[in-house]
Amino acid sequence: MIQFGMPTLIENSTLEDNVALCQSLGLKFIELNMNFPEYQVEWLEQTEYLIGLAEKAGIYYTIHLDENLNIADFNRLVSGAYLETVRRSVEVLKKLLPLRDRYGDPAQPLTLNMHMHHGIYITLPDMKVQMYDRDFDTYLKSFRSFREWCERWIGNSGIRIVVENTDGFRRYEEKAIEMLLESPCFGLTWDIGHSKTTGEKDVPFILEHQDRLLHFHIHDGSENPAKNHLALGDGEIDLAERLRLAESLNARCVLETKTIEALKKSVQWLEKDNYKNDLRTYRYIKGCRPF
Repeated sequence: MIQFGMPTLIENSTLEDNVALCQSLGLKFIELNMNFPEYQVEWLEQTEYLIGLAEKAGIYYTIHLDENLNIADFNRLVSGAYLETVRRSVEVLKKLLPLRDRYGDPAQPLTLNMHMHHGIYITLPDMKVQMYDRDFDTYLKSFRSFREWCERWIGNSGIRIVVENTDGFRRYEEKAIEMLLESPCFGLTWDIGHSKTTGEKDVPFILEHQDRLLHFHIHDGSENPAKNHLALGDGEIDLAERLRLAESLNARCVLETKTIEALKKSVQWLEKDNYKNDLRTYRYIKGCRPF
């Protein structure tokens, strides 16, 4: 059965509010988003507080790293700060692992979600040149070092860093991701809404590596006009197909809407009779909340 969770929502000003909403909807976990000032690593390191709230609600946590994370930045002072952020975030997750074992699925790694930073580009009269593409050897060297550090930090702890698709992987990013996936410490996140709005351009790459898919961001979307983070049922995505794949891979799913209303609507969509009666997907919903 799929483990369904929720993101941290901007309408909720405190973790307590997010935990209460998660519990009320019968969801299993919250993905703590480090783009928020209240979820910076020094705050997340207050793990006794996090664990106390989670135990009262019977939930657990995953973490979404800051979208600005750029471990290949040419400025070593900058990339060093991001590396230290990852190291400390891994240590936080190690302390949160018992929550997953108690309230989640111990067979699923606890995930640290990350984006690929495209880097800067130089605009020429007839083209744009991505600096990471131009200096690819330097770029890849940074990711090789990142992989080695993460292997030391993670060890055999049951934590995985999962790379998420956003607005289309660049070719140099795909090469770096493939290098990361040579290590068991890394996997992939499929954001199906981002995928839809970009014309599914990342789908061939994702499916080529679907054995490393550990995590999904589930929300509805459309390609034209480009919209994502819609409530389930409000877009054009074949959600049942995506959920069947997630279940077959025993992947965890965040219902990644941006508002409380859309999150509630998404949970309701999962409970609809016409969805429950689809025998191919009924067991997904049972994992979401009892009826």
